[in-house]
Amino acid sequence: MSEVVAHQLLDGRRCSEALRARIAEEASAVKARRGRPPHLAAVLVGQDGASRTYVESKVKACEEVGFRSTLITLPETITEDDLLHRVKQLNKDKELDGFIVQLPLPAHIDADKVTLAIDPDKDVDGFHPENLGRMVLSQPGFLPATPSGIVELLRHYHIETAGRHCVVIGRSHIVGTPMSILMSRNAYPGNCTVTLAHSRTKDLAAITRQADILIVAIGRPEFVTADMVKEGAIVVDVGIHRIPDATRKSGFRLVGDVDFEAVAPRCSWIAPVPGGVGPMTITSLLLNTLKAC
Repeated sequence: MSEVVAHQLLDGRRCSEALRARIAEEASAVKARRGRPPHLAAVLVGQDGASRTYVESKVKACEEVGFRSTLITLPETITEDDLLHRVKQLNKDKELDGFIVQLPLPAHIDADKVTLAIDPDKDVDGFHPENLGRMVLSQPGFLPATPSGIVELLRHYHIETAGRHCVVIGRSHIVGTPMSILMSRNAYPGNCTVTLAHSRTKDLAAITRQADILIVAIGRPEFVTADMVKEGAIVVDVGIHRIPDATRKSGFRLVGDVDFEAVAPRCSWIAPVPGGVGPMTITSLLLNTLKAC
């Protein structure tokens, strides 16, 4: 195993703990001022194991910072109309500050329709076109949780970004595309020259080797190898995958989109998996909920 010194790690757990302590203080102040704490609801459709684990971790995080949380579980067979009706009810609930509808949804439900039905002022996932538009225009709104978490992670470790070349691999509307916008904006962290690469990019390795900051959200286990990263780069790994491992009690191990063991020795900073971006995503959701109330 390659030895990685502590100062190389963008430790999402440590950063998240610091932010959550501040969130807890502000939540207490909100409760004192208006008589109730911030309230976040999560809608889970079906029994997808990964989604359930993720939603339950969000509920637990709410409890830790003094938020009220509500978990709404719905059957996989629910009709699109019934789910849209439930979303409208949540929009009207004055006791609720924000809510999320956990993705992915069953195939018979149009996720875009559901996203559009959410009140932008309660859209703490930051997926509604109105919030994405506000982000593009640098106006107040809710940022998508994972890109926002990465920005907070870079800020916490005082990573210099101005003038640097940032390469983002992956162009999803949840991570890659908003990440490219945030890193190019006239702010800190930001002011980067940004290249947005993806699965159709030709000679991808030649582009990633130019990156001072490499953000990887391509969704392929250990896709980025040492020969794709220049010496001294800052690498942020967004991916998380379960890989079978007979040597583990669980029967699997978690890896990211980056081959950590091979890449870490080349980096000045690297976000590990697990323990890097994951905790920051949930903390960003809490920050958005605090902003909503």
